Amino acid sequence: MAVELGSTHDEERAIDQLPLIPLTWRALILAIGFCVVASYWIEWSEVVTFFCQVTEAVPAVPAVAVLIVLVVLNPLVRRISRYLALDRREVLMIYVFLTVATSMAGCGIARFFINTIPVPFYFATAENEFESIQQYIPEWTVPHDTETIRLLYEASESGVIPWKPWLVPLAAWGVFFLALWITMLAMMAIFQRQWAEKEKLTYPLLYLPVEVTEGLDTRALVADFFRSPVMWIGFGIAFFYNITNIINAYNPGFTALGKYYDIGALFTERPWSAIAPFQIHYRPEMIGFGYLVSTEVALSIWLFYLILRLEAVAAAAAGLDIAGFPFVQEQGLGSYIAIAIFLVWVARSHIALVIRKAFTGDPAISDEREPMSYRVAVFAFVGGLAVVLAWVNYAGMALWVAALYFALILAVALVYARIRAEVGVPLIWMFPYFQHYKFIKYTFGSAPLQVGGSWRTLTIFTTLVFLSRGYFPALIGYQAEGFRLAEEMRIRPRSMTWLLIIALIVGFYVAIWLHLRAYYMYGSGGLSSLGGWGYGIAMAEYEQLVSYGKGHASPDLWRIGATSAGFLATAGLTIVRMIFLRFPLHPLAFGMAGSYGSLIWGSFFIVWLLKSIVFKLGGMSSYRRLIPGFLGLALGHYFTAGMFWGLIGTFGGESLRRYYVFFG
Repeated sequence: MAVELGSTHDEERAIDQLPLIPLTWRALILAIGFCVVASYWIEWSEVVTFFCQVTEAVPAVPAVAVLIVLVVLNPLVRRISRYLALDRREVLMIYVFLTVATSMAGCGIARFFINTIPVPFYFATAENEFESIQQYIPEWTVPHDTETIRLLYEASESGVIPWKPWLVPLAAWGVFFLALWITMLAMMAIFQRQWAEKEKLTYPLLYLPVEVTEGLDTRALVADFFRSPVMWIGFGIAFFYNITNIINAYNPGFTALGKYYDIGALFTERPWSAIAPFQIHYRPEMIGFGYLVSTEVALSIWLFYLILRLEAVAAAAAGLDIAGFPFVQEQGLGSYIAIAIFLVWVARSHIALVIRKAFTGDPAISDEREPMSYRVAVFAFVGGLAVVLAWVNYAGMALWVAALYFALILAVALVYARIRAEVGVPLIWMFPYFQHYKFIKYTFGSAPLQVGGSWRTLTIFTTLVFLSRGYFPALIGYQAEGFRLAEEMRIRPRSMTWLLIIALIVGFYVAIWLHLRAYYMYGSGGLSSLGGWGYGIAMAEYEQLVSYGKGHASPDLWRIGATSAGFLATAGLTIVRMIFLRFPLHPLAFGMAGSYGSLIWGSFFIVWLLKSIVFKLGGMSSYRRLIPGFLGLALGHYFTAGMFWGLIGTFGGESLRRYYVFFG
């Protein structure tokens, strides 16, 4: 935490002496208000004009924008009346609320969800035979009214949302999302003490909100963070990086830094051409937060990704021509499963105490400082998961398929939360997306999924494609950080739990509202690719489902082998690190390299190089002095690429769109 690295002992002691603060009504009302206002920004910048994916960032750009606005305005309000001014911790609660609520509107959650569930109805033709599977989709999960669905994709002349056909499906899906959210919350509440106290993880992404708000409760007009010249140097570098790229998009003759360098393009002959994709991305926010990551993790990420690319080269040299080899994401899933098992094993003593407290109420085990009492956490986990399984089972999915699928979802979510707590990579897609869905199909083949001779199970399974191809489970990272922030900043932990639950509910329905508003006005099919993102992916999955009726798909032994290899490699690395404490390669990095290594390896190579130089020349003292500069690098990118460019996209119109910003 920043209060440990960036603050004096007196400041830490002052925080420890503050009384616990609950969730206040004014903080909640302001958070909801900002969420509604942000929905218009998100609608125009992401859905209609498609300038900038502000919700895909970690942390979400609207949350950072509101944080900066409050940090700037709150000292001025305090000069007028200290009773009207927000407490620093209220500002942080608003920030946490918005990280969750605005992320719900992103392309990987609400946009994907609302675009995909009606696919078998709108896109049904005689050729694709989607009508044959419509019977397996309950009316309480998606409107069956032809006109309601048609206008979603083609727009309504009046632009009015036909709410009546949507009310029951949206209420039903709200129960589903909330039950899964509470299950993840309970899981995080169980692991919170183990990670924060026993393993002393640092939660690197919390450095930014804590540092930015430091000194906010004083009468100073400018927060301490913004007085640092080093911070402004980092901010300026990110600003220059983005501005040159924006100018270049409109005037190609202007020299720009670009976003990446394609090393793979240098290798044109076999077998070395198989090393592609091999691009070195230099992303300011990745480098900025990456500076807070341990050197061994940074080293491991780029080294493991290089090894994975060399596997492809070796296969090409051997004449092995198999589409998808070396199945990097399948290896990533195997790695995540191994890490999830290891995390549970390491925490087994703590989990045993939690269960003992839950069932016996042992007074020797204290849970007063926890986000939930241990009894509530255990029963919320079991109860929430039971509701999720009952929901999909009632919809028509076989219980064994549902149990396996959601076990994989939760295992991957747990590892992603660990990455956010230990490594802090600012990437919402930092998991082997789609693989928990594909794993069941390539492991069992299609025949066992035709339960009782019916395609009902596989149809509902396909309907859930938005869950594994999207990033809803990755929002668990905000849960882990929210719980840690509450403990560190003297916010009532159980108030933080309620804050996260309310944020989910508000965020889901505001996100649905903004997308239905845009789609019935402009038509999902008529918007840009990400404005109506998702239905192409769903169509391919439904087409594959229909094809199974003409011939079953067999288990894919190559992908099964890749998943097993990822599992065994990670298990081996874990055992070696347990035996040799100074072993330099980190198992988490293997899973990360196998998930989205193509995007992150270059930034972490730069981070590893910079940190190695800093420690060699200046030691720990120099490293600490440069932290504000790297945080400024991340903040400068969020400001320029997210806030500045996102607002231009909102007010400038689609005609100005030549430069796209992706944070994912």
